[in-house]
Amino acid sequence: MSTRAGNPVLVTGASGQLGSRVVQLLIGHGIPVIAATRNPAKIAELGAEVRVADFDQSPDELAKAFGGASRMLLISTDAVDRPGHRYEQHQRAIEAAVKAGVEHIVYTSLTHPAEDSPVLIAPDHFQTEKALEASGLGYTALRNNLYTDLLLMSLPAAIASGRLFAAAGDGGAAYVTREDCARAAAMALTSNFDGKRQIEITGPSVVTYAELAEHASELTGKQVVYVPIDEEALIAGMVESGLPEPVARLMASFDTALKRGLLGPATNEAENLTGSVPTSVRAFLEANRAALSRSGPNN
Repeated sequence: MSTRAGNPVLVTGASGQLGSRVVQLLIGHGIPVIAATRNPAKIAELGAEVRVADFDQSPDELAKAFGGASRMLLISTDAVDRPGHRYEQHQRAIEAAVKAGVEHIVYTSLTHPAEDSPVLIAPDHFQTEKALEASGLGYTALRNNLYTDLLLMSLPAAIASGRLFAAAGDGGAAYVTREDCARAAAMALTSNFDGKRQIEITGPSVVTYAELAEHASELTGKQVVYVPIDEEALIAGMVESGLPEPVARLMASFDTALKRGLLGPATNEAENLTGSVPTSVRAFLEANRAALSRSGPNN
């Protein structure tokens, strides 16, 4: 990893799980980092220059926090309280980057962010990529697939009950670990690429729910069966388990995308970017075998 003339790179959302890991990777390679966050106390020990930045601020205010950075990692925010809020935040951040003299933005997007995607958050990513295109800056859109890490939230309950409910039919996802996404982001941020590109960041293969049930069974010794259901039944089950309905509908929309084949195929683009083969679902679950056996609420 290297940056031109030692210029610092900027990481937004630096107190989150992905952002803080990217900062750690960069600092570990001697890269000067500006870490922007709403919660500076969370990352005071990382060794970066910490600046307060809130994407609900004006572009002029944000530009002050972004000043001095040559390249910027724009991590998509978690503002899903109302349609369009996340995109509005991203748009302000892009405008601020232009004002601050940032030359290239690396953005954590969504795999295949088509305008007509069933995934409820896809429009935010689609519009953000359009804003990047219109900004006049160079950009890299890292279209991250589903995090493998999220399986540690859903599989324990399935293992406990012996049934894995999903509305994906025979469809699957090219799951990718958060660690591999962090490595891809760090490499894209410190590369010499100046143009415009979209990169599909995936794991090494597409994995279906039936295969997830098989992995869970083999790794825990408890039989887990995949039970296909429709989207409304899945939503009802999640709401009954305590999830707010908007969150349940968002999660179920990913299953609809899986069913339509929109979270594949797997690519080798993460390997091409980082030089390392991404971790497979099976290897990740094996490394986190203990977490699979913890009890959890039924789906």
